[in-house]
Amino acid sequence: MTWFSILVSGIVTYFSRMAMIALIDREMLGTKVKEVLNYVPAAVFPAIIFPGIFFNDFGSFVESTDPKIYGATIALIVGFFSKNVIATIVSGLLSYWFIIFAI
Repeated sequence: MTWFSILVSGIVTYFSRMAMIALIDREMLGTKVKEVLNYVPAAVFPAIIFPGIFFNDFGSFVESTDPKIYGATIALIVGFFSKNVIATIVSGLLSYWFIIFAI
């Protein structure tokens, strides 16, 4: 029964999300709606990333000396100046690893 429930929920979720993509024509959307939808990835990405940086495994805030905060700060600075996603990710990871392994 559990596997059946998982299968049915997956199918319902797939079709409800796919219907939005397949049935809506881009010409139906106005320019204002398209402009607002361009900001969705920029709004969702921090909501996914920030809990991993600022919360530990127990759900409480990390200390200010946590290496994740320093890596995120360096990635934020590189991302602001370079406007390059790959450079931002690489700089954040390298600085985080450097702080963990070298210091």
